[in-house]
Amino acid sequence: MLAFRKWFLALALVTLTVAVASAQVNVPAFQCVANAGVPPIVRAEGLAELVGDLVLNCTGGYPAGSAGGPASVPQVNVQIFLNTNVTSKLLDGSSSNNESLLMIDEPTATEQNGCGASGGCTVPNRPLVPGGVYKNWTDTSVTPNVAYQPKNVFQGKLQGANSIVWLGVPVDAPGTTFTRIIRITNVRANANQLGVSSTLIPTQIVAFISATGTTSIPINNPQQTVAWIQTGLSFSVRYPNGDSGAPDPFSQCSSNNKDLFGDTTKTNATVSLRLRFSEGFASAFKTAYTSGPTYGGVTADQATPGQIYQGSESGFFNSLTNFPNSVGGRADQGTRLRAVFNSVPAGTRLFATLTNRDPSSSKTGILVNVAADGSGGYVPVPKLTTTSSSDANFVSYDIAEIPVFGGTGSVVWEVTKANALSIDSWDFGIVLAYKADTSNSLPGLGTATVNGMLAPVSTITTSSGVAPVPRFADTSSSKTVFKIIQCVTNLLFPFVSQQGGFDTGLAIVNTSKDPWGHATEAGTCTLNYYGDTNGGAAPPAQTSGVVPAGDYLVWTLYSGGKFGVTATPGFQGYIIAQCTFRWAHGYAFISNLGDVKWAQGYLALIMDQAITRPDVATGESLGN
Repeated sequence: MLAFRKWFLALALVTLTVAVASAQVNVPAFQCVANAGVPPIVRAEGLAELVGDLVLNCTGGYPAGSAGGPASVPQVNVQIFLNTNVTSKLLDGSSSNNESLLMIDEPTATEQNGCGASGGCTVPNRPLVPGGVYKNWTDTSVTPNVAYQPKNVFQGKLQGANSIVWLGVPVDAPGTTFTRIIRITNVRANANQLGVSSTLIPTQIVAFISATGTTSIPINNPQQTVAWIQTGLSFSVRYPNGDSGAPDPFSQCSSNNKDLFGDTTKTNATVSLRLRFSEGFASAFKTAYTSGPTYGGVTADQATPGQIYQGSESGFFNSLTNFPNSVGGRADQGTRLRAVFNSVPAGTRLFATLTNRDPSSSKTGILVNVAADGSGGYVPVPKLTTTSSSDANFVSYDIAEIPVFGGTGSVVWEVTKANALSIDSWDFGIVLAYKADTSNSLPGLGTATVNGMLAPVSTITTSSGVAPVPRFADTSSSKTVFKIIQCVTNLLFPFVSQQGGFDTGLAIVNTSKDPWGHATEAGTCTLNYYGDTNGGAAPPAQTSGVVPAGDYLVWTLYSGGKFGVTATPGFQGYIIAQCTFRWAHGYAFISNLGDVKWAQGYLALIMDQAITRPDVATGESLGN
């Protein structure tokens, strides 16, 4: 009986040994499968766009400390390469340590424990607890007990313009009962470097990943698309006269918002035009954080691995994490919308609304006091005045002045609320103010243009520790925003003749000098001839000298006359006179000089809109 028992125990030991050996043989090799989930859409103008996370799902292998496994958790260097420049923010004044992170096993915010970019961090073996290596635990098998808070978040290091490496990351094989998750996040890329596709397939930002070190980690699908590139902004100028298209010109001799021009506390102003910034795709415009632009204050962490913080320019960050620098992942500002005005005529002032048209709870932009390129802290601009408008889109609104120097001025708004699930537009009102002073040629004549773009604007296309995040390339084109034209009165003399013994005398009077004390105007008159000269071509147009206010231009076709008008003998037809002053009036007198039996006089027809004066209830309107 005793011999049988010994034989039975020996048989059981052999069976157990065979089972263990069989289990060891059947353990699958340690390997990872890479995926990028659903890559986000990023802005083609962007120089520091946050791309999608890259995730490795790892299985198999022998955990450290187990039979068949290594004595301690091996370390590997994990490296990614992009097909464009990496622009993740550099930290601590370093030339390579940056905000990109590698996390293992999706630690919660309170479990996250950071390891610096120099690497070399280790984790203790825990082979009998599936997946328990990277989470907080206490070893109760020793006295006194030992509490562990293993490193599970690792900081990246820039390795060349387009690559990031995480050095000495301890990666333990998960075995057969657990899946190890390695997540790479906070990678920013230069989307502008790749541009927008000219085909139906959008341009891709592609990441390539490798893991090498004291152990081999095969990675399936090492090449992943981490972002798609589309244009982020559409910019247009809108007008009250039909919303878009060519603007109605402003006249040099007709004041516009003149009370506001002289006194910024005045409230009787009207919006002259609107600037429209439209998203190229949903969520193209974002706030700094999901909780809004609370700069310098307490902001809710964005510390859940794998969560998509829609509508946020910031990536992953945790104020509690033991990182060398806690600003990693945080944006410097939300999306900013910048307008740059050029060739602004002298003698004009520009004002902008502090918020977008009829701001709703889902989208708001605030005028901010920042550098000309759109960078700087979040400092809302205080209002100069609250004014009302005839534009139904801006019934009552706060405005502030746009500084203009040498004909150039810029204004910047920051997105403070946005709806990531819709494609929206932000309309901001622009007020043009000037007081007519034609005696001093003010306001100046000319065409002002505007460029609309995302901001801050930058030329830094690689990783930087000082350049703002986000930042954008200026890909804008100029658009006409308004035009100030010279004052002109157009007069039609419907029939004149210097044929068949007839001659015509003509007079144009500059009546801008009046008993009401209005500003006087002086200008020339260009005479345009239509008809023939004794069967030949009509005379070319000619321009008189300057006709002072209260004076008159008089001439005959045969002899010419005052202010340098030359004769046009033999001409018969009609004349259109264009005088560069308001309130020009004309008279013509046709007579048979040889027989003096026939004569006729008439008033020239004014071809412009009705002429009015502030002191006269109704103006002259002769039509055309």
